[in-house]
This record gives sequence, C-alpha cells and structure tokens, in this order.
Amino acid sequence: MSSPQPAIVPDRGAAKQEEAVIVKAVVRACEFWKLTNRESAELFDVPIATWNRMKAGDFRGKLDQDKRTRASLIVGIFKGLRLFFNGPLTYEWPKSVNTGPVFNGRTPVATMIDGGIPAMLRVRRYVDGLRGGL
Repeated sequence: MSSPQPAIVPDRGAAKQEEAVIVKAVVRACEFWKLTNRESAELFDVPIATWNRMKAGDFRGKLDQDKRTRASLIVGIFKGLRLFFNGPLTYEWPKSVNTGPVFNGRTPVATMIDGGIPAMLRVRRYVDGLRGGL
C-alpha cells in the first residue's frame, strides 16, 4: 500500500512577490501611456484608492483572476505596440483617436475601459494583427 502524497501548500510569499511584479508592470505601462489615475484605475477595474496604493508600491491585496487577466492583456498590448511601432507612437497610440473597426473613432483606452476584458481581448488581437502575429 502506497503512502498518500503530501498536499501541495501554496507559497504565499512567492505569490505576493509575483503579484508585486504584475502590479509594477501594469503601473509602468499606464505611466508610459500617460493615462490619468482615473483611466488607469478604470482600465484595471480597481477603486482609485487601490490604484493609488498600487502606484505607490503599497498594495497588499490579492489579485484575483480578473485582475491577472487584465494585467496580461495590458502587458501584451504594451509589448505588441513596442514590437510594431518602436518609437513615440508606441506610447501615444492607446490614447489616440482610432478609426479602425474595433474603435469607431474612439481611443483604444476608452474602448477598453467601456468594454472591459472582451474589448481588451479585441484590442490585443488587433495589435497582434497589425504586427502580423495572427
């Protein structure tokens, strides 16, 4: 008879460190894009006070799956723009009015804020398509 396998206990310290890296990446992307605190908080779907703690490096909360998904999309869009534009437009594009079919004359940031994760996914696919990644 075999002995039972010990339960795997999540390492909360490692998870906290991972969350800190995720938050820092999102904050930096929003700073490069010159988003206001309100825009950043709405894009990441957190209260403004929480966003301010994230910006200050004082966030002690836990990121749920929604926030991890949003972070992945924000970082992916940021990386895609850097690969495609590699210049000032890399940082200006998210707040520039766009006539593409995904945006209908709005900025990508406004589109993502209003549409949440589904819109963020569409923007990510759009950016990947621009650089030939589809």
